[in-house]
Amino acid sequence: MSDPRSVLRRRAALLPPVLLLCALPFYLDAFWLRIGLFSMAAAVGAVGLGLLSGTAGQLSLGHAFFLAVGAYGYVWLAGEPGPGLPPAVAAVLAVLLAGTAGGLFSPVAGRVKGIYLGVATLALVFLGHHVLLTADSVTGGFNGRSVPPLEVGGFAFADSGPELTVLGVPFGAEERLWYLGLALFALTWFTARGLLRGRPGRALAALSDSETAASVMGVHVARYRSAAFVVSSMYAGLAGVLLALSFRRVVPDYFSLALSVDYLAMIVIGGLGSVAGASAGAVFVTALPLLMTRYADQLPLVATPGSGAGAIGPTEASRYLYGAAIVVILLRAPDGLHGLARRAGARLRRRRRATGPPGTGAAPIPAAGTDPTDPTDPAARAKEHTP
Repeated sequence: MSDPRSVLRRRAALLPPVLLLCALPFYLDAFWLRIGLFSMAAAVGAVGLGLLSGTAGQLSLGHAFFLAVGAYGYVWLAGEPGPGLPPAVAAVLAVLLAGTAGGLFSPVAGRVKGIYLGVATLALVFLGHHVLLTADSVTGGFNGRSVPPLEVGGFAFADSGPELTVLGVPFGAEERLWYLGLALFALTWFTARGLLRGRPGRALAALSDSETAASVMGVHVARYRSAAFVVSSMYAGLAGVLLALSFRRVVPDYFSLALSVDYLAMIVIGGLGSVAGASAGAVFVTALPLLMTRYADQLPLVATPGSGAGAIGPTEASRYLYGAAIVVILLRAPDGLHGLARRAGARLRRRRRATGPPGTGAAPIPAAGTDPTDPTDPAARAKEHTP
């Protein structure tokens, strides 16, 4: 049972970053808000993949397929041609549609593991890309489709509709979508942590360690594998909806194998099996190419977009960088950024305990004869030889 005071301290520690994130739209311009939106959408999808690959130990290369199902599902359900459903209803149904697609594939995920599951999910990406290009009436073909803005209770998360000004700051599409992204990311964060700390998370962790030991303890291997795949698909569908709203137009080429590889890079860099690590890795992998594109003219060896053949563009340079980051992580810190942060925090706490409370200097050293755990203490040696 956890200490109520430690729980209260952890919750209080979340308050400053939450307030900071809520205040950023009042100070940042549209470029930085878009980076934040893309990072939050990527974090939602990375958390889902982390549950599947990091916790359950199932390799998946088909995450881009389920992102596409969520994005295009929302566009078709809420747009014309299509049923023209209310956008909020269409968003929920798009997430459920992605979960249904994961459920249809879950019998395979329940019986196949490792590289074999990776190859099987790889087929989903190629199949999905082909469907996106050929099903013109639903997807718009190669040129894609515009994304209908999300409306909840008459409030539009877009530039359309009545103007909104908060504390003298005009709130356009980026500012409104920022708070939607925060809400969806918070929902993802708390539901994923609840799963990991509950019985499903313990079962998936046991399954990842040893299938034989997990089955002996009563874990239904195929059922939990399938459930992890469905949950991961639903998180990917939610990320796809948020990505579609952020981009405002979806095209098939975005949901390619490269996107699935990017998501694998996110969870490896951030730390497998960690919600916070997956979120940090998503921010790193998503923001890096956007920042390098903006500041390409100020970076050495990086050419501005459209500079011609033979030049290293910002996208290629960013892939080289986080590819190198993956190698360094695997060699030096297999638990990723989350593990590095955890160890740094532990060292800081040990240093604080060693120096004692502020203003008291170093911690007092016990006098001889007062520390029974010290092997050099005479009292301790006498105690060892006492019959």
